[in-house]
Amino acid sequence: MTVIQTCALPEQAFLSKYAEGGGYTDCFVIEMAGQISLAAFVEAFYTTWLFKLERALLVLAAKPSTDLQAKELAAGTRSTFAAWIVEERAEHQLLMCDLTTRTRSWFMIAATTRGTRRATLLFFGSAVTATINEATGEETIGPIFHSLMGFHRIYSKALLHATRSRLNRTG
Repeated sequence: MTVIQTCALPEQAFLSKYAEGGGYTDCFVIEMAGQISLAAFVEAFYTTWLFKLERALLVLAAKPSTDLQAKELAAGTRSTFAAWIVEERAEHQLLMCDLTTRTRSWFMIAATTRGTRRATLLFFGSAVTATINEATGEETIGPIFHSLMGFHRIYSKALLHATRSRLNRTG
């Protein structure tokens, strides 16, 4: 699996609790040769050239961040990063929540083998929690989030691609 694929959330995924109701969840995966730790995955993700563009925009919202802070978050010695806080962490997963509590970012690794070759599956997913539409009483992510979903899916795959490239370079 050398291409980034859309997949169902694994059963044990921290993000699964947001898959119910009117919210939105997604999950992307790519396989990389060798053993990659969750810390290496998270640090690479938040320090890619592409995510640094998002970090630059967050400076305008008074939510600056540094590569050192990304490394500390990845290592488990920091619980905040830019506009996110750690919601849940385990040896192979990390779930981040934005400060508005509307969105989540999720990372997970899983070891796998292909014949005699060891590999790591890198999972990345997102969630947007629903709110109640006062006119209809239905749970919905709302028109703004809904209109951004196409871009979001492309951006998520691009972030995972940039992460893979960074891991290959630092590797």
